[in-house]
Amino acid sequence: MLDAVLLARIQFGFTVSFHFIFPAFSIGLASYLMVLEGLWLKTGKGVYANLFRYWLKIFALVFGMGVVSGIVMSYQFGTNWSVFSDKAGPVIGPLMAYEVLTAFFLEAGFLGVMLFGINKVGPRLHFFATCMVALGTFISAFWILSVNSWMQTPTGFEMGANGQFLPGPSWLDIIFNPSFPFRLVHTTIAAYLTTAFVVGAVGAWHLLKDSANPGAKKMFSMAMWMAAIVAPIQIFAGDMHGLNTLEHQPAKVMAMEGHYDSHPDGAPLILFGIPNSKEKRIDYAVEIPKASSLILKHDPSAPLAGLDTIPDDLEPPVGVVFWSFRVMVGLGFAMLGLGLWSLLARYRKRLYTWPWLHRAAVAMGPSGFVAVIAGWITTEVGRQPFTVYGLLRTVDSVAPLQAPAVAASLVAFIVVYFAVFGAGTMYVLKLMAKAPQAHETADPSGGSPVRAAGITPAPAVEGGVAP
Repeated sequence: MLDAVLLARIQFGFTVSFHFIFPAFSIGLASYLMVLEGLWLKTGKGVYANLFRYWLKIFALVFGMGVVSGIVMSYQFGTNWSVFSDKAGPVIGPLMAYEVLTAFFLEAGFLGVMLFGINKVGPRLHFFATCMVALGTFISAFWILSVNSWMQTPTGFEMGANGQFLPGPSWLDIIFNPSFPFRLVHTTIAAYLTTAFVVGAVGAWHLLKDSANPGAKKMFSMAMWMAAIVAPIQIFAGDMHGLNTLEHQPAKVMAMEGHYDSHPDGAPLILFGIPNSKEKRIDYAVEIPKASSLILKHDPSAPLAGLDTIPDDLEPPVGVVFWSFRVMVGLGFAMLGLGLWSLLARYRKRLYTWPWLHRAAVAMGPSGFVAVIAGWITTEVGRQPFTVYGLLRTVDSVAPLQAPAVAASLVAFIVVYFAVFGAGTMYVLKLMAKAPQAHETADPSGGSPVRAAGITPAPAVEGGVAP
């Protein structure tokens, strides 16, 4: 039977998962828009201005849905998780306020210029606004990930007499906690890859219809460069993050690896299997002997502790963490594979004329979203049974609510989210289904990007999100 604690966790997980897909896209898309506009200013090629205008409308919608979906989560801190807010609020409250005072104000201040000022201000001032919006999305990720990382690896605090976490003498110890640098790099790169594979999928979709479309060719080429260059970097960053997690949250890594038992002479890398938490084993395991020790300790014979060293009530749910981790890693290597395939296509001069490559890119379009959600599940479920790792249990963080009340609000969230954000997503897909314009007129006079692209200024352009 679902109790109030589990229902509250499901509700927060549902709303966060829905919210996470929008910032994961908007962080990368804001930087992509900055690159497009910068390239137009540098080269004068109208194709960049056309792509900027094409993706600007999509960014506006995604950014708006991200803001709206994020508001709901803050309310849950005061409803379902009021005890957690009371105990951890002195630490995480200021960090979340800093996010509003820096990132949100920066984004709000320049977003209007970016969306509506393309024909009203000079190109360099407009580019500055675009850069500030991109910077704002990164700063927002900085503060939110600092909060989450502190919950994973809490440092720099003092315990108050009433059980509250109070800031210590240095806020830097709180902000730059042990897992934060790794989490920031890994998540930010994930956002860039998510955007790259969406852009690549859209470009590939239109190349399948018209292999000569200059906008489709340009966006596909840029996306595939990102896949080929950044995917290996992400795999390396993920490995470093995993080593940091092993140091500070060993139980999470044990669940990720499926190591119910300790291995004193080298642990195997379990590729696939079915976790059996009742019998404390992985059924039908397909494994590589000693490979896990080689990856985690850089020594195939290095001992690795298992969940048999952890009390049962402190173990994370192995089944969920085991499979979410494999989904994330599997998609990461699939991204790398597509990037390498694109390099082969460039070498053979078939980047724009290889239909199977384009079909694979279209199929991989949602892969970034799935990977970031799988990574989030691995991180958050692997932290259980704690909200503040090792110090505050989840069951001690929830508000004194009854299960029917939480269930009713959960059902309401599901209905409203799928209706509202489902409609928004469908409209975004409709915009993506329209091919980018094929104008490629250079503007040596230094006019606005819209004029340089051969597009007549109109209220629809100034409106930012008009189709």
